Amino acid sequence: MTDAKLQQVAAFRSRGRLTVLSWLHPESQASITRCAQPLVGLSAKRSKEDEDYVQLIMDVNAQSHKIYIMDARPSVNAVANKAKGGGCESEECYKNAEVQFLDIANIHVMRESLRKLQEVCYPNIDNIHWMSNLENTRWLEHVRCVLSGAARITDKIENHKTSVIVHCSDGWDRTAQLTSLPMLMLDGYYRTIKGFAVLIEKEWLSYGHKFAQRVGHGDDRHQDSDRSPVFLQFIDCVWQVMRQFPHAFEFTQNLLLLVLDHLYSCLFGTFLYNSEHERAEADVKNKTVSLWSQVLSHLPDYQNPLYNPSTRHHVLLPLTSIRHIRLWDTYYCRWNPAMRNQEAVHQRYRELLHLREQLDERIADLRAGRAARQIPQPPTTPAPTIPTAV
Repeated sequence: MTDAKLQQVAAFRSRGRLTVLSWLHPESQASITRCAQPLVGLSAKRSKEDEDYVQLIMDVNAQSHKIYIMDARPSVNAVANKAKGGGCESEECYKNAEVQFLDIANIHVMRESLRKLQEVCYPNIDNIHWMSNLENTRWLEHVRCVLSGAARITDKIENHKTSVIVHCSDGWDRTAQLTSLPMLMLDGYYRTIKGFAVLIEKEWLSYGHKFAQRVGHGDDRHQDSDRSPVFLQFIDCVWQVMRQFPHAFEFTQNLLLLVLDHLYSCLFGTFLYNSEHERAEADVKNKTVSLWSQVLSHLPDYQNPLYNPSTRHHVLLPLTSIRHIRLWDTYYCRWNPAMRNQEAVHQRYRELLHLREQLDERIADLRAGRAARQIPQPPTTPAPTIPTAV
């Protein structure tokens, strides 16, 4: 694909966000790629270059002659965007491509849902109507919908060996959720502490999630209508997967809590501004401290004593029906005295880690001792016999 054609592909995608690679399967070469919606409009515009580009992405994977385009939006919203010049791909134009809509609501619906959840959790919890009030917020349903879409993408990559293109409207909110979560499920590296930091840096920060507008960071220039808990919802989904697979993650929820706390605190420069370009202009790397320096210098605080390193080679497919989705009360209700967890869990984790280190050292000593006993000894020369007189 030439540079000139890539420029035409970018011109056909909203905000110039052309299709780029997020993750490549090491064996099948099936890929997860991300972009923004095509600028189809009411006149049903086409781009030969974009259609050829999608075909090339499919051809990289020799094991499949099909590609899935996962549109995060409800189909009604995608069609409505045609009036604004946007829209979705047509299966008639994109040969061997199948378009599926994942029905994930937009940022405004998510913001309203979190506001209702806040009213349920603070300042007083209505124990009598707790379940019905929680259901009315629809927060768990939205979390389920995001998880379900991520699981579908994971299934297409792992079991069907097909490549997947993911996009929403502009490619920086729901798209980031639907690329990072499958990567977490498919690749055990991203379930380590360092790998999780890389995942956030790459799929959220480098690919341009607008943290300043979505979170606000106390800046009056950003309107409330631009704010939405997209990243918070992603971290909630990570916790849901961790709860179902407690041995597959090197870190505990303490790391997730730390990330969310400093998403809003602005004590670190990691989540400031909307893009890499803005962070470079503000010289964030030299003027602020990275959150990951705090994490990597206190690794024992976030390590999971139940972690099994052999699970790095496992693919996780979580159950996504609503009965398996739980409210993350450790985060949403942790400052409410009525539901605050009184047990010092982090201290218990440290004790388990110390015990695990002792057991590992004991196993190493026993193996070394057994190996020493199994070393063959050199044969001994029998002492000469002295004949005795008869």
